Amino acid sequence: MTSTPQRPLLLASARTESAFEEIPIINLENRDSEDPAVRRALADEIRDACVNVGFFYVKNHGIPAEIISAAVSAAKRFFALPLPVKQAIDIHKSANFKGYTALLGENTNPENRGDLHEGFDLGWEDASGTGRSDDGAMSGENVWPDDLPGFRDAVLAYYYAAVNLGKALFPLFALALDLPEDFFDDKTTKPAAIMRLLYYPPQTGEVDDRVQGIGAHTEYASHCFTILWQDDVPALQVLNNAGKWIDAVPIPGTLVVNLGDQLARWTNDVFKSTVHRAVNRSGVERYSIPLFFGTDYNVRLETLPSCVSEEFPPKYEVVTAGEYVKSRLEATYAHSKSEH
Repeated sequence: MTSTPQRPLLLASARTESAFEEIPIINLENRDSEDPAVRRALADEIRDACVNVGFFYVKNHGIPAEIISAAVSAAKRFFALPLPVKQAIDIHKSANFKGYTALLGENTNPENRGDLHEGFDLGWEDASGTGRSDDGAMSGENVWPDDLPGFRDAVLAYYYAAVNLGKALFPLFALALDLPEDFFDDKTTKPAAIMRLLYYPPQTGEVDDRVQGIGAHTEYASHCFTILWQDDVPALQVLNNAGKWIDAVPIPGTLVVNLGDQLARWTNDVFKSTVHRAVNRSGVERYSIPLFFGTDYNVRLETLPSCVSEEFPPKYEVVTAGEYVKSRLEATYAHSKSEH
């Protein structure tokens, strides 16, 4: 009689076989509780969402509404600028994947004709405007538009707040993976953090299904996870394991967290990186702000100990986080690079 392979504890204890029909909402109010049992219970909620869905909302996330509002207003002012002004800081002029991306400047799904959004990308910089020299493919300074007063300050205020939230999530992910809460501390001393401001024009008239706000994809370049602010215009959809698109409807006061391919790889696919897309058929403009958050770029992505067993050995070769992110960013912009 053949024995059933012993799956990693996390997978065996948390995975369900049913297709999810909704995205869970997790309350972070007690994330800093002094009671270990309270933190453990919160981590168990996160584990269930990561193993079975790959997406979850967070409420009581700690980012003040006024900081979010100011960043969104700044984004709207930037995307309203004349095209030549935005093209002056086109991302293809940057060696470190920072700056402006025009409509159809990306093609996330190779079967599509392009992504119908504009973007503005930035990474870490300190108060003096100095970037980090050891940020892998993102090393170097950000680029900012001229003559847009208050833009940089408003955008960076949200960026720093979102980075702090990302740091606060890592101990919960560690607990969810049956690792010590401080497991990621020495791996996030200079965490990777790429943020994008995104503008989606409405798709009106005859719709070409090969042109979407963002085509169907997993978060292949997003480091470990994404923290997403989205406005009240529905567009984000998540694919369940029955092949059905589930709407990630905007919920006031929440952010969306979704796992990236890097964390799925690191966990030997115990945690899910789920296919998703953005399709703006609302007839109105849409804005969103994703922060792609990860570890230091020099961290080696060796399969986490709680995610392997004798019957389920590591699936992936060991690479550094920086090598992985650079390869995925190069692939993202390759289709439009020849035009610049």
